[in-house]
Amino acid sequence: MKKMTLLLVALVALVLSACSMESPFLENAKEDSATDGKVSYKIGFSISTLNNPFFVTLSEGAKANAQEQGAEISIVDAQDDASKQASDVEDLIQQGVDLILINPVDSSAVGSAVESANAAGIPVITVDRTADTGEVVSHIASDNVAGGVLAGEYLLELVGEGAKTAMLEGVAGSSAARDRGEGFLKAVDGKVDLVSSLTANFDRGEGLTVMENMLQANPEIQAVFAQNDEMALGALEAIQATEKDIKVIGFDATDDALAAIKAGKLAASVAQKPEEIGKSAIATAVAYLNGETVEEFVPVELELVK
Repeated sequence: MKKMTLLLVALVALVLSACSMESPFLENAKEDSATDGKVSYKIGFSISTLNNPFFVTLSEGAKANAQEQGAEISIVDAQDDASKQASDVEDLIQQGVDLILINPVDSSAVGSAVESANAAGIPVITVDRTADTGEVVSHIASDNVAGGVLAGEYLLELVGEGAKTAMLEGVAGSSAARDRGEGFLKAVDGKVDLVSSLTANFDRGEGLTVMENMLQANPEIQAVFAQNDEMALGALEAIQATEKDIKVIGFDATDDALAAIKAGKLAASVAQKPEEIGKSAIATAVAYLNGETVEEFVPVELELVK
């Protein structure tokens, strides 16, 4: 009887021991199941302005893909103010984000913010516009030089060589403005008469005002290249008031621009696909944080919409 009792005690102890060994494993398995094996990253995104439909669509693409990837994203609006962007990036650093996406207001001025992130050990990826200084792991954008060439070549098709032409430039110091202008001039250099080239800061209201001034100084203008659609749409307003037939080409293919093209008002726009840029930025960020090798430049396809 004593032997039987001892045997039962031993069996109970063995079962209890087995249960205590299994429980941590089962608990971990539940945790893994709850997260589907995904690691959640915190990604900060400093965007130049959310007062521009292009960047609104870009940010929406980033948000959508972050949700799909199981990452948290914090988007801050620099409101086209380089000093505010620097402050925003410092805030993201203090929040301890895992990676910062930056769409620079000014490619030169943003360098100090990139360097601050570098010093804090936080990787940086630039989006749509480059940073002149500081270390970035990747740059996500369309080839703005190639887009400028597309616009220039189509303008020549529309008005021919020798046409009196104007260009509305974006924010001075931004890589997008610099590259789009470079591509356009590469296509039309020596083939058109560029009578005026002034900045309107990627803004529709400024595009209207600057175009009005251009037309007063150069009433013979036949064609305009605007480095984004907001300026192109502003220019159209100024041109319509004069009832002149002036061909205008924009850049970005925003919804308003596409509607103007369909209505026969805007000649064309270079489509940048901002939603895809936003999605690609998140995909590249998560891949890098997962320890994967990423390309230094991740291009997003362009096309001319006319």
